[in-house]
Amino acid sequence: MTDLQTELQNSALAGLVDKERYISQDEYLPKLLFNTSEDHVKTHLDEELMTCQHFTFAVAFITEAVLTMLKPKLADLALKGVTGRILTSNYLGFNNPKVFRELLKIPNLEVRVLKQSDSFHAKGYIFDKGEYQSMIIGSSNLTETALIRNYEWNLRITSYENAALTDQVINEVEQQWQRAAALTPEWIAGYEADYQTIVFNRQKNEPIETVAEESADYIAITPNHMQKDALKSLNFLRHEGHQKALIVSATGTGKTYLGAFDVKRVNPKKFLFIVHREQILKKAKASFHQVLGGDWSEYGILSGNENQRDARYLFATIQTLSKENTLSQFDPEEFDYIMIDEAHKSGASSYHRVIDYFKPQFLLGMTATPERTDDFNIYELFDYNLAYEIRLQDALEEDMLAPFHYIGVTDYELNGEIGEEKTPLQNLVSSERMDYVEQQLNYYGYSGDQVHGLIFCSRKDEAKEVARIMTTKGYPSVALTGEDNVDYREQVIQDFEAGRYQYIVTVDIFNEGIDIPCINQVVMLRNTQSSIIFIQQLGRGLRKFPRKDFVTVIDFIGNYKNNYLIPIALTGDHSRNKNSLRSKLSTDQIIGMSTINFTEVAKQRVYDSINNSNLTELKQLRDDYQDLKKRLGRMPLLFDFTTHGSIDGSVLIAKYDNYYQFLLKMKEDVHLNSYEDMVLRMLSKELLNGMRIHELLLLKLLFEKDGVVSVDDFQKALEEVNARVDQKTLDSMLSVLNLKFYQKTNQKKYGMEPYVMLSNNEYHLNEEILRTYQSNLDFDNLVDDVLATGLFKADDYDQTQLLTIGKKYTRKDMCRLLGWKKDLSAVVNGYKLAYNTCPLFITYTKSQDIDDGIKYEDEFLNSQIMRMFTRSPRKLDSPEVQAMVQGNASGVLKMPLFVKKSDDEGSDYYYLGLVNIDQKSLRQESMRNKKGKTVPVVTMNLILEKPVQYNLYLNLTKN
Repeated sequence: MTDLQTELQNSALAGLVDKERYISQDEYLPKLLFNTSEDHVKTHLDEELMTCQHFTFAVAFITEAVLTMLKPKLADLALKGVTGRILTSNYLGFNNPKVFRELLKIPNLEVRVLKQSDSFHAKGYIFDKGEYQSMIIGSSNLTETALIRNYEWNLRITSYENAALTDQVINEVEQQWQRAAALTPEWIAGYEADYQTIVFNRQKNEPIETVAEESADYIAITPNHMQKDALKSLNFLRHEGHQKALIVSATGTGKTYLGAFDVKRVNPKKFLFIVHREQILKKAKASFHQVLGGDWSEYGILSGNENQRDARYLFATIQTLSKENTLSQFDPEEFDYIMIDEAHKSGASSYHRVIDYFKPQFLLGMTATPERTDDFNIYELFDYNLAYEIRLQDALEEDMLAPFHYIGVTDYELNGEIGEEKTPLQNLVSSERMDYVEQQLNYYGYSGDQVHGLIFCSRKDEAKEVARIMTTKGYPSVALTGEDNVDYREQVIQDFEAGRYQYIVTVDIFNEGIDIPCINQVVMLRNTQSSIIFIQQLGRGLRKFPRKDFVTVIDFIGNYKNNYLIPIALTGDHSRNKNSLRSKLSTDQIIGMSTINFTEVAKQRVYDSINNSNLTELKQLRDDYQDLKKRLGRMPLLFDFTTHGSIDGSVLIAKYDNYYQFLLKMKEDVHLNSYEDMVLRMLSKELLNGMRIHELLLLKLLFEKDGVVSVDDFQKALEEVNARVDQKTLDSMLSVLNLKFYQKTNQKKYGMEPYVMLSNNEYHLNEEILRTYQSNLDFDNLVDDVLATGLFKADDYDQTQLLTIGKKYTRKDMCRLLGWKKDLSAVVNGYKLAYNTCPLFITYTKSQDIDDGIKYEDEFLNSQIMRMFTRSPRKLDSPEVQAMVQGNASGVLKMPLFVKKSDDEGSDYYYLGLVNIDQKSLRQESMRNKKGKTVPVVTMNLILEKPVQYNLYLNLTKN
């Protein structure tokens, strides 16, 4: 029996007989697949595709969206020479004819179709891995809901090539394959005629819905979940006496309707709505009437062409309203309620004239893009009353927008050179590159009957040339830049919406304030300079529109230093934490029903950019700091960064030791003496992470209670937050706070003197720390900030456990949290036996430059078993090995496992849980060091108490 056959046999026995007795690699084990918030059937389908030699899908139903998601993977497979087949049908007329046309675009795919009368309703995915096959069989069709959202059951199984099950499944597929018709353009043409009849009959049998006439009072529209929360917040602000507020709401999330709902609630005697473009003004008027109802005569327009200033609900352009002779016609208190659309434009003098003139009872600003590159502070204008914020990721999760499928593809290589920041124009618009662009746009396609594409270029001359070339290729296109006047732009948009242009090519406009719901394809032919602008441009296509199920976003990724901004923009992760960005890049991300997909080469370019970029340059941090300061109207604290989804406080502490030192860089007027600085350094570097709540909670209580807290009161406080109260943990906490845990070098950095002492069953705070806390407001604020931030972060950890599975820890964190009496992190290499524990630290992808020259091949055998190598030279009878084996077998020695992907990940390791040594797996082996000498090592299998979560497992094990 071959090794592979043994593995497959073990996997079947482990999956169906006894998982403890039989050990097999994870990819062979039977597994139930279903969609959760942390795992999706699509993730498993992606992984199986990328490791197969051939694939066959037998699925009844297929959607365009899923094909768009899978096309990057299929393109990568085509480069490797991997082909596949899809067997599907026209059962129930579910599959749109366009789906079949999209299938024909995939060059490494053969498709056959069974007839409607065959009632084909199978859902099976077969992956040929050479000597064996893996299969996913269950309830999931090839649709986005089945692979991402629906509660589906699918069984993934693996079997040898001559196994009975494999033989049965493959034979059945082959029989159906031979009966099916080949997919051809002619077949599609015939099906399309039948499909129209099916759709007509389906619609004929559906209940007829009453459509409201324009003359009706209003169309019944109700606020969605997020709008309801925003309305509550606005009502609360007014109840508290505030007269101004700001709403930040992503493009397409219904800002205008939200405003109308609030006006309906307030019921003002007279209302003014201010916009910057007449086109938006007319749409806003119609939206308000849908919500408020009433006679159309109550709604008026004030613009260059109309003057209905006496209307109860007046919709005005800023250009007309801001004129002095127009303003003077109004009483400053004429309007109870004023609303400003695109409020980020309010920094202009025209807006200031209007805002300074009127005295409404309530002023509301609405914007999708509060961040500005100029010095205007929109938050200050609205008294820092941010009533509600609906960001892109939240809106997608709530299904408020059309989902997007982002495709990151590598840009064209001309003469072996990829596009860079200063690529000459002749290379950007070369015939070779434009042919490549055309190929990609056609391959990834769009949702709907006709493409309505928006292409962003890096420069004006490029935009004009791209538009000309696309037109000559048969895609009527037009370039629009800041040089074009408003009237011309609006005419182009009308022609575009009418289908006379397929593409608008632009550079510096359409980032905001343009409403073209029909856009179904967004193309990035330029490098990403700003995550804000990236989101603004992406947002142009996210408005829902009839016959548009999703938006295809195609990003051509070159050798750009700013590629790291792509995952920041798409995921909303502004932490500047490289580990966080890398983990989001490791597997394709899913946001609601939107997906983020890369081809392999494009993903590597982004990964390289993350590794090679300094995400914490002082200028970048200062910009983030100033943005938050504008939003708050005061000096931000670490807690503000944490709660506003901005910089990860740990990133600032890693660079500056404490927040005080960072504030000095920001030129803030704060003052600490050297001892206060040391204390703040210790609290920030050791406790801010919130991994253990005990130190934070005790310090908070000591500061609140003049420096004295009884042990009993503290234990009650721990019980109230559901935290451990065992003596070992309490002793460990005290050794941290009296600094005995730390080595002398760190004790000196932290001021040498104990912060907390235990006497007469009471905890006592260091008198100097208490005195300076009570006398120096800066120290008071910064200490409270660290404690508040740490306590906030503590919610991310299971405080009933020493360590939380799936979280990241350093060696020093481990020493503290396991209750070691001393910080021994400097001598904890691969593993260390101390205090009845043996923590194991494993770097999965080893560096070529290892101290002893031996590249230990520690590896996961599956998501619950890791094969580990001891240090060398070690033998089975070595005292260290015997201490590990016997101590673990007796239950005396606990062995927590920590793993990181590579040295790129820094000093943090994922904690995967406690392991036990499989006694039967112990082997005496040998390896060669860098001098060529053979040295003895011992290998053993470590069995985790719980399997590693699948996405994390892929993150750690995939190259």
